[in-house]
Amino acid sequence: MPFDLSFNVSWSWCGIMERMVIGETRINLRTEIKNHGLSGFILGERMKLIDYIQRNPEFLTSLEPVFVSEGPLIIRMMSRASRRAEVGPMAAVAGTISQLSLMHLMGKGSRCSIIDNGGDIALVNNRKITVGLYAGSSSLSGTVGFLLKPGGPRGICTSSGTVGHSISFGRADSVTVFASEASTADALATSIANSADGPDDRSAVENALERADDFREHFRGVMVVVGEHAGTVGRIPRLVMTDRRAVLGDLWDEV
Repeated sequence: MPFDLSFNVSWSWCGIMERMVIGETRINLRTEIKNHGLSGFILGERMKLIDYIQRNPEFLTSLEPVFVSEGPLIIRMMSRASRRAEVGPMAAVAGTISQLSLMHLMGKGSRCSIIDNGGDIALVNNRKITVGLYAGSSSLSGTVGFLLKPGGPRGICTSSGTVGHSISFGRADSVTVFASEASTADALATSIANSADGPDDRSAVENALERADDFREHFRGVMVVVGEHAGTVGRIPRLVMTDRRAVLGDLWDEV
């Protein structure tokens, strides 16, 4: 499959702001590193993944965890995340690319980088920022966000059964997972969202939170939104009011 590569650049409070399209990978990036070479790095990681799938097609299609002990780091990270979350490894692909991208930037000395790969985010930040919540048609969408304190590398990943093209067996408008690794957060968001079902929205939220309890050792906090109902488990960042237009057009704002 040919790759489509495109990007544009502007300046933000965290240095360079770029949007990249590399095949199916669509990155919104903020970083203070100028000559980061991230597009080439991501292309290389995608090629490793594609090459592995060509030789091991079940890695692409499996909806169950696939154990991999040897191979490229991207493959081993996706395999580990799938085992933790009890889903197929492709459920972790976007978060894993975000996490690897953050590792690449931090290796160049970054102290402030945000990689948003279609809602699956890896970041390190040296100042307070807010990230908006996008939850489809729910009234919470675009009206609340999460206030993030300065901190080390971590992941914030969202899965939905009503927004986007990812496979989900539930009907959550959003399941957002906060974890130390974006790879794991991505797979967990998918797994928890799969359980967001029931006779009504409240039941769907309760079922998703009950499923989240099975994975407590792997995350910091989870927020589930189904329609006008929401719930949390663990510790999530403080919720703040946001502006709908800012959230949908630019997820990140300095505080």
